Amino acid sequence: MKTLDKPVPPGGTIGIIGGGQLGRMLAQAANALGLQALIYNDQHGAPAFQVTPLQLAAPYDDRATLAGLANVCDVVTFEFENLPADAIAFLAEHVPVRPGPAALATTQDRLTEKSFVAALGLKTAPFFEVSSPEQAHAAFAQLGGEGILKTRRDGYDGKGQVRVISAEDAALGFKALGGKPCILEGFVAFSFEASVVAARGADGSFAAYDPPENVHEHHILRRSTVPGRLTPAQVMEAKAIAKTIADALDYVGVLAVELFVGKDGSLTVNEIAPRVHNTGHWTIEACACSQFENHIRAVVGWPLGSTERHADAVMENVIGEEAHAWESLARSGALHLYGKKDAKPGRKMGHVTRLSPRRSL
Repeated sequence: MKTLDKPVPPGGTIGIIGGGQLGRMLAQAANALGLQALIYNDQHGAPAFQVTPLQLAAPYDDRATLAGLANVCDVVTFEFENLPADAIAFLAEHVPVRPGPAALATTQDRLTEKSFVAALGLKTAPFFEVSSPEQAHAAFAQLGGEGILKTRRDGYDGKGQVRVISAEDAALGFKALGGKPCILEGFVAFSFEASVVAARGADGSFAAYDPPENVHEHHILRRSTVPGRLTPAQVMEAKAIAKTIADALDYVGVLAVELFVGKDGSLTVNEIAPRVHNTGHWTIEACACSQFENHIRAVVGWPLGSTERHADAVMENVIGEEAHAWESLARSGALHLYGKKDAKPGRKMGHVTRLSPRRSL
């Protein structure tokens, strides 16, 4: 097996599993550092293929292709967490994978993730395992009120979840979700949502960006604003939460922690994303070193870059047919379009970031 005893020098190759917009922006960051990016996607025509000539298209669990990827790369990372855990474990036997298989396994199962976070002494919503209609009944009774039933694996932007208001609802919801293993989560009374995006190096070094305030529409991120309404004390607490999680996972790379900010000011961990994150896109223009560059730096063993913010920022997603107004969007701020052909409803086609002079922390 290849090892990574010293940093990958310029000219080295980093494999990126996943060819969506995150893989695309990771490849661009790698190229800026003089590194080669090889994109491995399960289908041809991925947006990330447009920015690098090094490409592989095969199922994510194709052992022969994974072995070939390991052979030509110095290190491998991924842009999304819904990957076959056994395939990533196989890959890690041949080449360094950062973040590692253990971090992926913990965060791609919602029940495992919530249990992990709770064991660290961090606040979460009430949660219960649901693996049968009978267990759904019992879990709702324990919850004592309405909640959200979610599949333990997969699902994003509101997919794979249903709201339940009774025990019967919970049982029917379990069936509607295909009878897949689920988790029932209680509602959290919150004032707004926030997130913290942070980087951890292979040497344990840690750096976090200022947490943005986030607004969702139809379960899809609409806007991230920094600074938001978090107090300086809450900002420090959010960064400390991210560090606690990253250290416990022995994490290498960028991760995001989504938070509910309670009416009483408390911070509740909603989800962990073991990758660069939509709520961190503003860092491209507003920080000396973006989340994408810092992820690459961490993965290849380079020193982390500064996460200091030099401007206030509002990042908005460009969703579906909104991308057709690209000309006016380009006039309004820093526009990033992801090279996707079909502007389907609910599909993230790009984002635009608008900067203003920095006011505060």
